[in-house]
Amino acid sequence: MTGIELAIFIKRVEAICQEMGIVLRQAAFSPNIKDRLDFSCALFDHRGGLLAQAAHIPVHLGSMAFAMRDIVSSVAWHKGDVMALNDPYLGGTHLPDITLISPLFVSDESGTDELIGFVANRAHHANVGAISPGSMPISRTLDEEGVVIPPTLLWQAGAVNAEAHRKITELGGTDVTGDFAAQRSANRVGLDRLSELVATIGKGEFVRGVEEINAYGRRLSGSVLAELPAGSYYFSDVMDDDGCGNHDLRIECHIEVSEQCIQVDFEGTAPQASGNINCPLSVAAAAVFYAFRCLLPDHTPACAGTFQCVTISAPEGSLVNARRPAAVAAGNVETSMRIVDVVLGALAKAIPDVIPAASQGTMNNVAMGNHRSNNPWDYYETIGGGCGAHPLGDGISAAQSHMTNTLNTPIESLEAHYPLRIKSYSIRRGSGGAGNNRGGDGLTREFEFLEPTEVTLLTERRYHAPWGLAGGQPGLPGGNYLDGEPLPAKCQLSVKPGQVLRIETPGGGGFGRTVMPAA
Repeated sequence: MTGIELAIFIKRVEAICQEMGIVLRQAAFSPNIKDRLDFSCALFDHRGGLLAQAAHIPVHLGSMAFAMRDIVSSVAWHKGDVMALNDPYLGGTHLPDITLISPLFVSDESGTDELIGFVANRAHHANVGAISPGSMPISRTLDEEGVVIPPTLLWQAGAVNAEAHRKITELGGTDVTGDFAAQRSANRVGLDRLSELVATIGKGEFVRGVEEINAYGRRLSGSVLAELPAGSYYFSDVMDDDGCGNHDLRIECHIEVSEQCIQVDFEGTAPQASGNINCPLSVAAAAVFYAFRCLLPDHTPACAGTFQCVTISAPEGSLVNARRPAAVAAGNVETSMRIVDVVLGALAKAIPDVIPAASQGTMNNVAMGNHRSNNPWDYYETIGGGCGAHPLGDGISAAQSHMTNTLNTPIESLEAHYPLRIKSYSIRRGSGGAGNNRGGDGLTREFEFLEPTEVTLLTERRYHAPWGLAGGQPGLPGGNYLDGEPLPAKCQLSVKPGQVLRIETPGGGGFGRTVMPAA
């Protein structure tokens, strides 16, 4: 392929992922998917190597890229198959994120079907049968977090696996059934468009395109690697707590930069916790890949070749490489954010003029619902905060950052779907860290309950503030309150009608010392 032909090929496969995402959003039932956009779509080659992805959720796509080869090699694929999975120890993230994978077969000259690649999408479901509404409980084991789906063929050669399908779609009524149909529709569109591409350019040219994308990704990432100063860089930070009485759980990151590769090692990280802030290695890898992807040019393709220069290791049984049956609900959303912090903290010692201060470092997870009412409901949301300041300017205020790329649930949609009222929603002025460049400000969001509700909060940076860089000050920690009374960072509670939950999200760290004007 010429350079122009490769650029067109890259845009065509990326466009397929984007169209899959549009179909999924437009066809979905739940606000979680259609409003918050908590989903991701990607293409893979016939061996499970990442080929392309849309700019969706980093933690979804990085973990899929890390684990997909093992997933697709676990079965003998046939045309019309659709696999579902959410098992965090077999390629998932946490149980609410359910993935559908579909193979693409094309016929060769003899009429034999040949496996050419896969399309996949992953979407967050608010009810997967956990011990509390919203399926983000204060859990100690994986089984408490909901129904575990190992890689399972829901459709085999086009025929539905009725028992497996029933087990999943009965979890949450219409929303789950409708969202599953939307996920399958997104894959169908992906298969159609990918099939059209192969038919247009030919199978041989498609295979060459896959090879050249990976080679191009390797060259681009290698060029950035060559600019990093060789050496060893270290950073550590802590998780506030695990929700089960354990505090200040440390994550340590050692980065070794050489001409050949970057080695990221988490030796020294705390053992896996009693609570649910553990994460499988695939989630840790997603955070590492994301951090290094931020250093690459915008036009770098998101493919397997791009990440081949980065190797990752972590002690088995640690917070970032947990063993089954450790609980992982918050590992995907909270620990992944801290992994980004420690990787960027270590890189700041290598390239201090590039790396920003810490962003809010949490997704501020709010899960709630009522399974005892006449109209059972589940709600889940992440809330934005302040982004870290950087050498070129202030941090962004009131934004989702790093491992989440979702939107908020619009007030109109939230109040139309759930017995909730938003009392206030505003920027938390002054919460960003001071510095020559200020950290972004966090948010304040207040929920008034209109019926008895079970609430779970999984939040971080309530006790340890997001750090500043180059003399910049830390951002303000976040806070959780019920009727004005402080709540722990991670807690589960029952509330009555009329009570008000207030979430204050952290600000980002500042960058550079504040320069006082001359007298």
